[in-house]
Amino acid sequence: MKFAKQARSLLASFDPDLTVRTIVSGKFRRYHHLTIVQQLLWTRLVLLNLRDAFLVLIGLLQSLALLIIWRPDVVFTKGGYVCLPVGMAAKMLRIPLVIHDSDAHPGLTNRILAKWANAIATGAPLEYYSYPKSISRYVGIPIADKFHKFTESERIAAREQWGINPSRKLIVITGGGLGAKLINDAVAEALSDLLELGTVVLVAGSAQYDELRALTPENDERFQLHAFVSSGMAELLGAADVVLTRAGATTILELAALEKPTILIPNGKLTGGHQLKNAAVYAEADAVKILNEQAMADNPRLLVDTVADIFANPAESVQMAKRFNKFARPDAASDMADMILNAIK
Repeated sequence: MKFAKQARSLLASFDPDLTVRTIVSGKFRRYHHLTIVQQLLWTRLVLLNLRDAFLVLIGLLQSLALLIIWRPDVVFTKGGYVCLPVGMAAKMLRIPLVIHDSDAHPGLTNRILAKWANAIATGAPLEYYSYPKSISRYVGIPIADKFHKFTESERIAAREQWGINPSRKLIVITGGGLGAKLINDAVAEALSDLLELGTVVLVAGSAQYDELRALTPENDERFQLHAFVSSGMAELLGAADVVLTRAGATTILELAALEKPTILIPNGKLTGGHQLKNAAVYAEADAVKILNEQAMADNPRLLVDTVADIFANPAESVQMAKRFNKFARPDAASDMADMILNAIK
């Protein structure tokens, strides 16, 4: 119910007349850092998966009813587990299906739906996928126009907007909406050394905010702590001299469009190790730096040294950011729309 309200609110911000209908669904939980045996012996995990299999069946029935009523010309899915019953219903009703896969590691939903898809769009180059090349196209990930390479005047204006000292280097660190404890803890421990390198803005997530607020200085021109940034994130990232973040597919492409020197700290425990595989795509092109989160947790000084290395080698960092920017796809949204319309034809 919470996510349904968020979806309605988000879509309404673009077009208040858009119709939103929700269905139930379930996901197949599996963890990259656990063996199959360990997961089978985890009683709660098994029970949740069994429950969610039943939810998928209910979602399929709901999707069939909605698609029969609407009879759309095409169905477009983005790969999350809620897309599975919708995509299955489209197949059963012989409605053209178009899917998009943001991650370099295809998720279970997309691996299933790819067998029935009329067209498949990918967020990373096609060589990282096993999808049929005849129906696949590398389009990138649609992102907002405000994620672009900032001019110097735009950087200065963004720093003024955020109350950041324009004469100091800016280090922006974010672990996503929920935060990342290992990153937050490392930043808190190494904060004094990081502040020697520049201003630090930590977007810590809501779960650990109060704890970190007690450990860190008050917000000023040299340090800022935020639980979440609902607006102005493009300006904050655009103002940065270096960004440290998780390896979520959309965040990566936003930073590529901004042409930012970036340090990725992938979460290796997520399903299929997809963040590790996302990060590997850009590391292979020498477009980002990778920091192992467990090594960082054991020795937070590694975080400081990695940032210091970027600042100590500005020419190399500029070239790294330019290589990163080559992955940006400013026409991703229109290319995706073309694929959807062509599926109807």
